[in-house]
Amino acid sequence: MSELAAERPRRRRRSDAERSIAAILDAAVPLLGDRPDASMEDIAEAAGVTRQTVYAHFSSRDALLGAVVARVTEQVAEAIDAAELDQGSATDALVRFVDASWQMLERTPVLLRLPVVPVGPREELERHEPITSRLTELIRRGQRAGEFDQDITPEWLLAATIALGHAAGEQVSAGLMPVNLAGAAYRRSLLRVFGVTSD
Repeated sequence: MSELAAERPRRRRRSDAERSIAAILDAAVPLLGDRPDASMEDIAEAAGVTRQTVYAHFSSRDALLGAVVARVTEQVAEAIDAAELDQGSATDALVRFVDASWQMLERTPVLLRLPVVPVGPREELERHEPITSRLTELIRRGQRAGEFDQDITPEWLLAATIALGHAAGEQVSAGLMPVNLAGAAYRRSLLRVFGVTSD
């Protein structure tokens, strides 16, 4: 058998695997948003694959949850890119950042409801890297322009942004605040933390 002939089945298997993974994640995101306790079997059924296929790509439910978080994080990053954070004042861009990210969470509630496996502070930052890299650049721009508090490090403002976002999400998940009020509180609180005197 030629190398070319041997490569074709490998490519086909890789392509089939990519389609299976995409189908599983496409099914898992909305299902887990509605039912955070959905089982691997539930997800397999929604994706139109077998339970064994799900486990072939994700060795555990935690592994699948991590992939779901990564998928939605990418979508949030795309929404933030569309908000053009490098345009206009840093304060206006921060408002667009909050609005774009929160609107994505409203449309994709899985991140508000999913019980994500706890990780340490460094792993938490890495998990959010597609978003935090964009926000860090905005923070530095705002501090250079004197719009954001220059006595607080960008790292602290970044950590505060993540913590406040989680707090807002937890209020929604616990049924203590409707999603629109939680989003508004998140925006107002964040502007105050950043040292913006009016919004």
